[in-house]
Amino acid sequence: MSSGSVLYDAPGPRARARNRIIGVLAVAGIAALIWVAVQRLSSHGQFAAAMWEPFEYNGTQERLLHGLEDTLTAFGYAAVLSLALGALLAAGRLSDHRPVRWFCTAFVEFFRAMPLVIMIFALYQGVFSDAPMWALVIGLTLYNGSVQAEIFRAGIVAVPRGQSEAAYALGMRKSQVMTTVLVPQAFRSMLPSVLSQLVVTLKDTSLGYIITYEELLYVGKLIASTTSTAEGYPYIPVVLVIAPIYIGLCLALSGLAKWIERRGRRSAKGTPALPATGPGGALLGGAQTAGPAVSAAVPAPAAPRDPEPEPPATLR
Repeated sequence: MSSGSVLYDAPGPRARARNRIIGVLAVAGIAALIWVAVQRLSSHGQFAAAMWEPFEYNGTQERLLHGLEDTLTAFGYAAVLSLALGALLAAGRLSDHRPVRWFCTAFVEFFRAMPLVIMIFALYQGVFSDAPMWALVIGLTLYNGSVQAEIFRAGIVAVPRGQSEAAYALGMRKSQVMTTVLVPQAFRSMLPSVLSQLVVTLKDTSLGYIITYEELLYVGKLIASTTSTAEGYPYIPVVLVIAPIYIGLCLALSGLAKWIERRGRRSAKGTPALPATGPGGALLGGAQTAGPAVSAAVPAPAAPRDPEPEPPATLR
């Protein structure tokens, strides 16, 4: 029996040898490109010790901290508003009212298709020329809220239909079914995609650079273009300082996502949900018990007694 995937056969000796050769050539090509780039930058003095001197000044460090603060501020507003907008649009797309459903669908499709750079620039030039932060936040909210709406809608639709049918059979209203049955079950499946989109929102705050919002990338550009050293302007050192900050923020957000996911798994294992039952103890909506059978807690009806035999006629 083949040990490969069900989609393809395991590679044979020749295929493995060919894959090794391709892998070695690819690594050698990438290493050569990196070496050429490093040599060219080194010839321009970008790795000289003098390039790192501006980062020793308090003014440069305070600028970087101010840029980080503005980045986190814009991300915080955009994250909260995009989640709220996404939930509202997802509820509208699942609405029974056709005009509401059509409006929310058109809204989502339009702002998902609109390039984010154009949206932010148009908001800055037309509405928020004196408040670049809000031009960035509203642009991020409209785009990422539309994407989050599709994530929410897909997660809710993916819940088995039997769950909602069972809830309706118990007499729940649609709002109760949505908030107490569908959303809690869809939350665990939606969480990785929701947090991945939040990581995208965090990285997209760097687009504030085009509207002169003083976030981290804009501050780095100012430091690199206005600070002269004996070797020139420190563009590469600024990149080497700013890039790890962005990477660290994204890794922290991904770590938070994994922690929430693990915590949700533990709580789901510790408190198994009881199935909905109808008359006679029948399970509704194809629900299955996660723990001991519910029928074990209900005493079985007593078996009917046999009628007592009548005494013999001699004793009457």
